Amino acid sequence: MRQHPGARVLDATAGLGRDSVIAALLGCTVIACERSPVVAWLLRDGLERAAAEPALAVAVARITLHAADAREVMAGLSEADRPDVVIVDPMFPERRKAALVKKEMQLLHRLLGADEEPEALLAAALRCTSRRVVVKRPGDAPPLEGPRPDLVIPGKTARYDIYLAHAGG
Repeated sequence: MRQHPGARVLDATAGLGRDSVIAALLGCTVIACERSPVVAWLLRDGLERAAAEPALAVAVARITLHAADAREVMAGLSEADRPDVVIVDPMFPERRKAALVKKEMQLLHRLLGADEEPEALLAAALRCTSRRVVVKRPGDAPPLEGPRPDLVIPGKTARYDIYLAHAGG
C-alpha cells in the first residue's frame, strides 16, 4: 500500500480498526466493514475521537465505516468502486496453550467468537477486488479452503496469504 497511495482498500473484518487506520495513514481510501453492531459502535466512537486529533483527522476522514457483513457491502459495490485490496483478518480460534491474549483481543473473542465462514468471505473478496486479497492467518494454520495463495509472507506470530485477482475471476 505504500507504493500505491490513494489505493482503495476494503477492510472486511474491521474489528477495532487497526488495519483500517494504518491503511488510511498510508494514504489509502478505506471502506471498513464490521458485522458486530457492538464492535462497529466501538469503532465508530474511536474514529470520531481520532477525527478530533489534528495528527489523525485527515487519515480518519478517508475511512467509511459500514456496520454490516462485508459480503453484503462488497455485493453492493459498483464496478467503479471495487477496491484494489481487500483485507481479511478473521478471528483466530482461541488457543489453549497460548500466552495470555491482549485485552483488546479478549474483548473481540467474547463479542464475536471465531469467524464461522472465512472461506465464504475469501470467495466474496476475490470476486470484488481489482488487485489482491490479503488474508491474515495463524502462522501454523493451513490456508483457507479454496484457491491456493499466490504468495505467502510468514511472520513471527501470523502469516499473510496473498491472493491475486485473475482476469475473468
